[in-house]
Amino acid sequence: MFSRWIELPASGSVLVLGPRRVGKTTLLRNRFPEFKYVTLDDLDCLAWARRDPKGFVASLGEAAIIDEIQREPVLTVAVKHAIDTLGCRFFMTGSSTAGLLDAASDSLAGRMRIVSLPSGVWGEERGPATHRLLDDKVDISRLRQADRSLDDALDFGQFPEVVTQSTAEGRKDILRMYRDTYFTRDLMQLANIENLDGLLALYHGIATSIGSPVDISHLARESGLSFPTTKKYLGALSASQLTCRLLGYQYGPAKRYIRSAKLYFADTGILKALGARIGHGQLLENFVVGEFEKRRKLGMLAAPQLYHYRSIGGREVDLVFEIGDSVVAIEIKATKSPGPRDVRNLREFGERADGKVSCFLFYCGDKYVDLDGVSCIPVSALFRASV
Repeated sequence: MFSRWIELPASGSVLVLGPRRVGKTTLLRNRFPEFKYVTLDDLDCLAWARRDPKGFVASLGEAAIIDEIQREPVLTVAVKHAIDTLGCRFFMTGSSTAGLLDAASDSLAGRMRIVSLPSGVWGEERGPATHRLLDDKVDISRLRQADRSLDDALDFGQFPEVVTQSTAEGRKDILRMYRDTYFTRDLMQLANIENLDGLLALYHGIATSIGSPVDISHLARESGLSFPTTKKYLGALSASQLTCRLLGYQYGPAKRYIRSAKLYFADTGILKALGARIGHGQLLENFVVGEFEKRRKLGMLAAPQLYHYRSIGGREVDLVFEIGDSVVAIEIKATKSPGPRDVRNLREFGERADGKVSCFLFYCGDKYVDLDGVSCIPVSALFRASV
């Protein structure tokens, strides 16, 4: 397991959220080897925690790691008691937020910090970040070196076990195993999902709609599911952090803008695991959006939420976020030679928005270019970049 770019507090208790197989357990056990470790994936531990939560927590001593806490969210009440009365320190991990965040916020408000651990950032396994993505310019030799690994990053994603495999066949085998376990069977168990065929059809429906606003009715028809069931399954995917949602960005008169959300997969390896066939532009867009969302979750991007923008007239900006009083707008294009048409929507967005707007185009070339006031950045600059 390589060193992750997440900072954990030196004191206090922490709840670490993230999809399965992103390395939450390995991270905590490596950084805190002196802490007692238990997992609620162990049926004996789970039965004890349900039967006698206070006794179970008391058995862990003053410092412990409790893995997969989402299996018994009410255990957080016993954790609260141990923190308050005995000064204990706990690290807990959760692979699904369904029911967990409500229980944790009620029980542990002010007592426990909540952090997110996504799948790997591109290049994270190579060491610390080397530059700031939107501020620094990477020399062309490093960009071309990164570009040589871009296809693998797009294709296989950044789950730690996948990244550390030495062969393409090994990466495929790991992703197939994820498909048959974590992306399907485990999700069905955690979210009380009964229709595997419907779930797989929904995965593929989301894949083909990447880059477009979500239409739940359309997804329901394509998946052969009812509208309420489709909403339930989408909620389960979000709670398990396998998908991320970009809300519609608004400024000015609300009636002029469309607020529909867009859905992306949290890691492009999920697309490979499912065998989903999508266009290169869609894959690139999911990859770049995912890389920004990972950095946001790691606390490297001080933006409370990521958005997309789409006007009534159909003008789109792929990614929008706010940092303080400034707005950042980003378009993603699978071209090696961007032209004025590629930045037209960004220029229009910048002209209409209130306040300071910084516009960027991420593209498949290897040069930093200024095009009509828009900074064009090679996608390969994402490699080992902070924000």
